[in-house]
Amino acid sequence: MSDLDELNRSPADRLRPRLLALTAAPDWADALLVRRPYPDLHALLATSDELVAGLSESQIDAALAGHPRIGERAAGLDADSAARSAREQSGMARADVSVQEAIAQGNADYEERFGRIYLVAAAGRSAEDLLGYLHERLGNDAGVELDVVRGELARITRLRLTELVGQTEARR
Repeated sequence: MSDLDELNRSPADRLRPRLLALTAAPDWADALLVRRPYPDLHALLATSDELVAGLSESQIDAALAGHPRIGERAAGLDADSAARSAREQSGMARADVSVQEAIAQGNADYEERFGRIYLVAAAGRSAEDLLGYLHERLGNDAGVELDVVRGELARITRLRLTELVGQTEARR
């Protein structure tokens, strides 16, 4: 997709699968489509943030189904989604074996504690940073952690929407 105008004009049935490839929460994708047109990137991202913040726990879990664990390859995703995930997690590619093993153990601990994968906006972060943040989050109670997951999902979705419309100004 080349620009915001195309997002605003594309038929919903063609655009919906592309949105779900970014964030696999049907309620988010449907509401984002219904609220078109967006006057600018800022309005699109603000709407997305609002929608992610309001997602139910089941919709959060649906969205997480489109994300591999930190440090793992994106098995089962289409080629574009797998490549995007690899770019976002590029800090893990440079991690030494001990950090990779610690992340794998942390992923397992997190899933046992919270019943879902450890989601983090990994773009631009080192493996050591991701591991430290994982350990911090293991101390959260379930309600706080669900809010943290929503925030991380919103950051990831922002980056992906910005990429989708071919603009670079939306980092937060």
